[in-house]
Amino acid sequence: MAITVPRRQLFIGGQWTEPVRRNTLPVINPATEDIIGYIPAATSEDVELAVEAARNAFTRNNGKDWARATGAVRAKYLRAIAAKVIERKSKLANLEAIDCGKPLDEAAWDMDDVAGCFDYYADLAEGLDAKQKAPLSLPMDTFKGYVLKEPIGVVGLITPWNYPLLMAVWKVAPSLAAGCTAILKPSELASLTCLELADICREVGLPPGVLNVLTGLGTEAGAPLASHPHVDKIVFTGSTTTGSSIMTSAAKLVKPVSLELGGKSPIVVFDDVDIDKAVEWTMFGCFWTNGQICSATSRLLVHERIADEFLDKLVKWTKNIKISDPFEEGCRLGPVVSKGQYERVLKFVSNARNEGATVLCGGTRPEHLKKGYFVEPAIISNVTTSMEIWREEVFGPALCVKTFSTEDEAIQLANDSQYGLAGAVLSNDLERCDRVSKAFQAGVVWVNCSQPCFCQAPWGGTKRSGFGRELGEWGLENYVSVKQVTQYISGEPWGWYKPPSKL
Repeated sequence: MAITVPRRQLFIGGQWTEPVRRNTLPVINPATEDIIGYIPAATSEDVELAVEAARNAFTRNNGKDWARATGAVRAKYLRAIAAKVIERKSKLANLEAIDCGKPLDEAAWDMDDVAGCFDYYADLAEGLDAKQKAPLSLPMDTFKGYVLKEPIGVVGLITPWNYPLLMAVWKVAPSLAAGCTAILKPSELASLTCLELADICREVGLPPGVLNVLTGLGTEAGAPLASHPHVDKIVFTGSTTTGSSIMTSAAKLVKPVSLELGGKSPIVVFDDVDIDKAVEWTMFGCFWTNGQICSATSRLLVHERIADEFLDKLVKWTKNIKISDPFEEGCRLGPVVSKGQYERVLKFVSNARNEGATVLCGGTRPEHLKKGYFVEPAIISNVTTSMEIWREEVFGPALCVKTFSTEDEAIQLANDSQYGLAGAVLSNDLERCDRVSKAFQAGVVWVNCSQPCFCQAPWGGTKRSGFGRELGEWGLENYVSVKQVTQYISGEPWGWYKPPSKL
């Protein structure tokens, strides 16, 4: 399929802007390993320009153009962006698939979610108007008070490559709805659709500087953005290591951060399930988006009574997954995003085998695909809790398996992780599901499913999976500063100090 990759520049102050150093980075199609285009590579000089543009947009006309405009005004722009996303859905999905390797059907689904996210936060932007001056109940009738919700300021948004546009919009939509101005720094591995979002913003007339898009390397663009003294908050999705560096940088300026980091999430399957249904949810929980999901339920805990039958079916179903170029009809697993990620996944599987685990299937290049970063989905059994495959995030199609005999053992194994992003429990006993859901040390729990995500529901983790919540009303609160205003309403003097005439 011939897809033209648009040649874009950086988007700063509402205009396409050539990088100061004129650097570029190649765009590599992970299915073919071919260079299909180039993106601009921002550096610290471009960060300065983008921050200045965002700051000007925030303060322009005393903030009345954006930050202090009504939520209804901002909502009109968000809805216009949503409509343009739907209008360009096919083009955006094609660019997403060729850029990061996800199956085209998934990419198209993501575009629907992108538009839905903008529409949802348009509604919340309008709702924000009604919440202004919410009265406080005070214990003294000589005072009255209320609360203002104000945009936190200029925000830096650093996003990953597994859902290039959707993860960006999880941050862009609520930050703009709140009245913030933003600098978006997408992953250098998949930036094409974020640049197209910039073009959509230009087309709908979003005020200049409200959204700026800087593509480039994390070290050259992301780090200067995170440490910039005129950026009021950083919101990041990515690796725990990078998140720690961002926290360190932000701490020097006492700058707030929200972090959605790694995961090694469990899926617990009890012995009363419909095995075929549970097998499919187990596959979907780990192999969706080519296994490159921070919330992937990549640790399977299956009850020992059904383990043999379950694994037999799981292997058969997994071997039946269509692995192909993302544009082939029926593709359900495309390539991982890059050569580095491809080598990382293979090494994890190799290390697991060397540590004594059993690779039941996958973990190698498919025989029918000679080029591209394709990895057959791996299922790995005979795993111990000390093994790397159990403890570390693979971020690829690799599922490790342990058995359990009791509910308490399942919970203990599920929580045996430095991460705490998500978890799934599969059982026909809903009281048991409720107990396990409460016991999971995780920010997201799925019952009798894995990976559904709705923009109305909060998203985020515990432990080393980060802190703060995206999506839902919680996502908007990420970008809002709460101000209390208290007024003395009595006609009488306060009377604490005696006036000089009465001394």
